[in-house]
Amino acid sequence: MVSEDLPATGMGGLARHVLALARALTEAGHQVDLMGNDDVSISDAGEEFDISGHFIPALHGQFTGWKELTLGCFVPYKRSVIARRFAQAVLRRAGHYDVIHYHGHLPNIAYFIPSNINFIQTRHDQGSDCLIHTRFTRGQICRATEPSACARCRSEQPTRWQRVLSTIAVEQFRKQVSAGFRRHKTVFVSDFLRRNLSRSFGPGPWGVTVPNFVDGARLRASRSSADHIINHQRLYVFIAAKLYPAKGVAQFLYALSLLPTKQQQRFDIAIAGDGPEFDDLRRRFPHVNFLGWRSGNDSVALAARAQVIVVPSVCEEACASTIIEGLLLGKTVFALALGGTPELTVYASAPRQLQLYDSMRALVDGLRVFRPHPDYPLAPHIPNSSAETAGRLLALYRLPPGPITA
Repeated sequence: MVSEDLPATGMGGLARHVLALARALTEAGHQVDLMGNDDVSISDAGEEFDISGHFIPALHGQFTGWKELTLGCFVPYKRSVIARRFAQAVLRRAGHYDVIHYHGHLPNIAYFIPSNINFIQTRHDQGSDCLIHTRFTRGQICRATEPSACARCRSEQPTRWQRVLSTIAVEQFRKQVSAGFRRHKTVFVSDFLRRNLSRSFGPGPWGVTVPNFVDGARLRASRSSADHIINHQRLYVFIAAKLYPAKGVAQFLYALSLLPTKQQQRFDIAIAGDGPEFDDLRRRFPHVNFLGWRSGNDSVALAARAQVIVVPSVCEEACASTIIEGLLLGKTVFALALGGTPELTVYASAPRQLQLYDSMRALVDGLRVFRPHPDYPLAPHIPNSSAETAGRLLALYRLPPGPITA
């Protein structure tokens, strides 16, 4: 396994996915080692960083800015240099392994890996064609496909040269990604991500979908130990999200604040997460319990005690693990019908467990009339469990090097 997101003092969904997959493969009898960054020590990563294999701290440079924000443009060759450096670190050790599986934010790494290496990568976000990974800018979803449009993500009013340099950087990056995907195996965590890629790249053998997954055993343990109380007068709402515009927490709280005061008082809201909006939101909404960053285990425990989970992302989430966790904990989950989120209905054990809305106002209206009830039962079969996903990936690992064409 290779990921620049690990180790980390505050692990996100991608990092937890890698660790859960490593555990599942180890339990299936395979030797799994992890190559990660050399910026954070294992001791600083906390108890969640639990792998039984070797850890190789060989990736660095992913946080180098190359003064893009100062210059107001994307810089050509930046992502090529970093991806080549990552590829060289992988290739120095590739001979010791049957397969290299990359989970990260530089999909053009595949361009620098020779075709005879059994290399596969999982794409967790829209970074295959978007240099900021989210296709969300100026408070709204970006659906532009021409490289010149990307200049506005580094400058409010890009000059001619800023536009030229950004266009070159995006074209260069996308050509490398496209060539790498045609050379090696690629997995997407949702069908949405595959469709999104085709908008920029056109039709091609871009890969297959293997949905995201969560650690079912840990969720069951949290579910069984949760102190859950039904209160028909109050509604306990939990949100786990990074506090920045794409995650929609500010929009949700603002929409909620437009309700009559008596209706607002019905909600007890706890939010786990930090980010650039943390201080401002805590000041604007003093009645909300802002918990700051919490570990994955803590977030699951908090979710297990809630009556409702809200995932208010206004960006197109690829395959939000917080939604999967909420559904498997038996909670009603409220979210917007964007990106890969509608695909997650397969994890629900009842038709109305995942409630999807076309706008934040409609979501808040749905929450306003929601009445608490006991948790939904766990479905007899958890789709895309860690063991099932590991089995599907093992089948892909055993294929000869080259793109997945079916």
